[in-house]
Amino acid sequence: MIYARAFFDLQFQFAETVSALSGKPLAQTLLEYTNMYIRFAAGRHVDATHPVWQEYLAGLRHAQDGRAWTYCFYMNRSHAVSGPELVAAFGCFGYARLSPGRIRLHFENVEPSDISPLAAERRAQRLADLAALFGHIKRTTREPPGVVGASWLYNLEAYRRLFPKSYLATARPLHDRFQRMPLWGQFLDRRGDVKASLAREFLERLGRQSSLEGLDRCFPLQALGLEAPATEFYEFYGV
Repeated sequence: MIYARAFFDLQFQFAETVSALSGKPLAQTLLEYTNMYIRFAAGRHVDATHPVWQEYLAGLRHAQDGRAWTYCFYMNRSHAVSGPELVAAFGCFGYARLSPGRIRLHFENVEPSDISPLAAERRAQRLADLAALFGHIKRTTREPPGVVGASWLYNLEAYRRLFPKSYLATARPLHDRFQRMPLWGQFLDRRGDVKASLAREFLERLGRQSSLEGLDRCFPLQALGLEAPATEFYEFYGV
């Protein structure tokens, strides 16, 4: 998916505001408070000295329009892989390994149509995706791993209804996740365009900020973290 320029403009404005409020250089706030480093496919472990990031900053220093340069740089690297390294994927769900005893769930819209992957009529297919995923995990792991989730999607009932209640009960806000898509992804629709109403609410809240305290509250939806044993998923999906 190619993301719209408005998505990067939104992050750029956030970084500019953080820079103004904190006195930190814009280059630093772009790195620490946006998802751009990962979107530029520089890797998932942020490193200010990475050649890709240094190339972006070099162009930014000479750009007449920093936002236009940012999107141009992204488009020139949009062919590069920036997503997580998945062990396996089934439909819209996949998982990555965090450690020998923990895995992380990931969601991606792979529906070929304009129907939302979380629409009521697609619920059975999403449950089938998850049943296949956890069936695979059960067959290929010696001990049931811990299952970790982190996303703004857990605020949505259409997403929550796909998971065991015991897992949902562990949900807690994740703070300071400004570099990650589990927070920024809430602004994107399934075509990669920005949701105008959420962006407007975000910018209104951002405009009221007078300090760095409570920056998380600028975002309409919080990123939530969850974790439960895989055995609870095996039972829920009947695998």
